[in-house]
Amino acid sequence: MARKVFVTRRVFNEAISRLAAHVQTEMNPTDRVLTPDELAESINEVDGIMSMVTDSIDKELLDRTPDLKVVANFAVGYNNIDLMAATERGIMVTNTPGVLTETTADFAWTLLMAAARRVCESDRFVRAGRFEAWGPRALLGYDIHGKVLGLVGFGRIGQAVARRASGFAMKVVVHDPMEAPEQVVSKTGAMPVTLNEIWETSDFVSLHVPLLDETRHLINDTTLGKMKTSCILINTSRGPVVDEAALVRAIESNQIAGAALDVYERDPDIEEGLLRADSVVLAPHIASASHETRLEMCMIAADNLAPGLRGDRPKNLVNTDVWERRHR
Repeated sequence: MARKVFVTRRVFNEAISRLAAHVQTEMNPTDRVLTPDELAESINEVDGIMSMVTDSIDKELLDRTPDLKVVANFAVGYNNIDLMAATERGIMVTNTPGVLTETTADFAWTLLMAAARRVCESDRFVRAGRFEAWGPRALLGYDIHGKVLGLVGFGRIGQAVARRASGFAMKVVVHDPMEAPEQVVSKTGAMPVTLNEIWETSDFVSLHVPLLDETRHLINDTTLGKMKTSCILINTSRGPVVDEAALVRAIESNQIAGAALDVYERDPDIEEGLLRADSVVLAPHIASASHETRLEMCMIAADNLAPGLRGDRPKNLVNTDVWERRHR
């Protein structure tokens, strides 16, 4: 019997063609996120799924999919998947690492520069017909060159962000529980410091951490209270790393100067105070959204599915225990 795969959102035709050469493939033909019941019904009799970060692959869903063997997540992160439940059921979970590093670093800089120089606010100002003449104090922002950039998390994306900072003659300070190789530190010019030093000395704080118990609400009233009043916060990591209610309080009290966010605590819902704040730049989770990167992510996810369904080990297997148990 032919293996069957379900793709949970409309993706690139090239990836569907690649999958269809090996397995029977069905796809949600819309850009709408399926409800849990719709998703469960769609994958009830499939062997593999290509899932998105918007899909909750939890224990309850997995209990309703007895034939499922592979979940290929169209993302680097996989906090939308109950990894323990999948592993207990012998379901292989894969991701798409590496491919979006440079694109996400580009976008972190896009957000940083937009917030520092009030680009979105200026755009709204012009479109509203309020631009009447140049003024010496109009829409003043903050310089970027020569400032201190604090990176919380210094993995692939954090390192790529640090490399770009050299063009602005910035001092880069970083914190990561995993010590970066000396050659990486030397090449980027980054200086490892404590988290408190990040909060207290940085003009820009950019977040590049996974969502873990210890990083949930890492940005809160206490940490925001340690930052400079001229500091700007950038988040392209995971939404719940930031306590949005605390961030609103910090923005409204001028505790920090602004923020630029691509991800949200209750994505896609956003704290009302952030929507009102002119000093906050908001993007709809598009850090990896370039033509080149999203296509490559899709192809990698497709290439992760086919080997797993053949009984081979997928290249980007996350829960390696599943494979090791099968081959003891």
